[in-house]
Amino acid sequence: MRMSRLLLKTLREAPADADLPSHKLLIRAGLISQLAAGLYSFTPLGWKVFRRLESIIREEMDRAGAQEVHLPALHPIELWEKSGRAAAMGETLFRLSDRKEHGFALGPTHEEVISDLAGRTIQSYRDLPVTLYQIQTKFRDEPRPRGGLIRLREFTMKDAYSFDTGWDTLDASYDLAFQAYVRIFQRAGVPVIPVAADSGAIGGKDSQEFIFLTPNGEDEILLCPSCGYAANAEKAEFRRPAPVAGEPLPMERIATPGQRTIDDLVAALGIEARQTCKAVFFRADGQPVFVAIRGDLDVNEVKLKNTLKAKALEAMDERMVRAAGLVAGSASAVGLQGMTIVADPSAVEAPNLVAGANEDGFHLRNVNHGRDWQANIVAEIALARAGDACATCGTPLEVKRGMEMGHVFKLGTIYSESMGVYYLDEQGERKPAVMGCYGIGVERMLAACIEANHDDNGITWPAGVAPYDVHLVGLNLDQAPVAAAVANIEAALLDAGLTCLIDDRAESAGVKFKDADLLGMPARVTVSPRALEKGGVEVKARRAPGFEVVPIADVVARVRDILGASGA
Repeated sequence: MRMSRLLLKTLREAPADADLPSHKLLIRAGLISQLAAGLYSFTPLGWKVFRRLESIIREEMDRAGAQEVHLPALHPIELWEKSGRAAAMGETLFRLSDRKEHGFALGPTHEEVISDLAGRTIQSYRDLPVTLYQIQTKFRDEPRPRGGLIRLREFTMKDAYSFDTGWDTLDASYDLAFQAYVRIFQRAGVPVIPVAADSGAIGGKDSQEFIFLTPNGEDEILLCPSCGYAANAEKAEFRRPAPVAGEPLPMERIATPGQRTIDDLVAALGIEARQTCKAVFFRADGQPVFVAIRGDLDVNEVKLKNTLKAKALEAMDERMVRAAGLVAGSASAVGLQGMTIVADPSAVEAPNLVAGANEDGFHLRNVNHGRDWQANIVAEIALARAGDACATCGTPLEVKRGMEMGHVFKLGTIYSESMGVYYLDEQGERKPAVMGCYGIGVERMLAACIEANHDDNGITWPAGVAPYDVHLVGLNLDQAPVAAAVANIEAALLDAGLTCLIDDRAESAGVKFKDADLLGMPARVTVSPRALEKGGVEVKARRAPGFEVVPIADVVARVRDILGASGA
């Protein structure tokens, strides 16, 4: 491909609204063009990278024994109502009606549709196990699209679904998908770590995310530097500091004028935060919920939402708190009626806590669960933070930012039962298939590839995903020896199965070299009168500081060396 004919416009400066390195470089290199918030068009160069990533994904999924299918992006809303997720997805689900007023949704994911297909085709245990996958467009009405290709309203996902006869065989299918993901990200040049994760609206039993650690990530990851434990903050477990021990003492009411926070109580009463009971207020599916947790801990809202099996959870503002009859800054579960009380074990196990008296300016000392108040639900709902002890080995946890690249789930029978995916076992008994789910966002992986592979001058593509293998730059192409050398090198590269982008524009050497660095092909070959006089052409690895003069006959071999070193 000659750049004089390529639909491409590079920029020297990134748009003001581009904050992530990948977003800036995607725009500057002319790989994408924004249509609207969360909607991007790919140019020919960007689409080549996209298709190479798709090829890597297909090759590794096929290698793992998965079979490719293609499912509709437009779904009858009845499927989503049947699974119960029409309500669970809320405003994220794009809804529309046809001319006959039949309801539809634009698929944000495909568990329902793949289950419908499987339910129509799987009959016997002999049909299992089977893993099906597709690379298909997804639609989600994201409230805050961000970061270029990081969070979109329309995007492409590789989603795979396994169907097994039991949990033991699901483990095998899950491991095959997991190992395929390891290979996919390695080939794409995106370093990832697997972490324990929350299953979210997908549902299911266990799940893991593949996280690319980067300061620009929107996820918080808890890591143990000793044993390697890693989990998303939404899922992370930790060892709570031990409570202050003691026998239950009589509860007493004390005046605490102006003391509305845990810090205020600690300072005024000369106690530790772990000797207090914090009150936090939420609305779950519109109903008020009182949460009790020890004062040195914070509430993990994802764990709380899962505990309540709520579709929607929001923190109460001051107006909501007053409307519920609660006293902000001095509330407790003592004497509380007409409201669900959820307690973290820390508030249940610790004796003699200081809690609110449900009266402004007063608190209660020596409050004990079971004697003075009773929780409706006791569950692990505390948020892990940096410095908390690892649940496995006790080492202080570290916090890093990360970007989710892929997610694997053990769904179990939640969809097979609701959507009717049953098989007959060897005894003729009808049983639900045990499912797994495995997703990768292709656009996000492309952005992460740039986040992980760039320098101050532009993109440094790994050879396996670069749009072209070689950037062939011709200087003074009006001179016959230069034009002939470019043609000969192009032919030799093509004969060797290598691709090249030829800069044949009437631009200065400086402009051409800047664009070559910006676009980031693994190898650059420059043909100029000066290099030809020295007996060859200039060959430069994109990631190397300088070039070397190589005889034309040796260019293909040298390029292959460069590609091998950069991940071909």
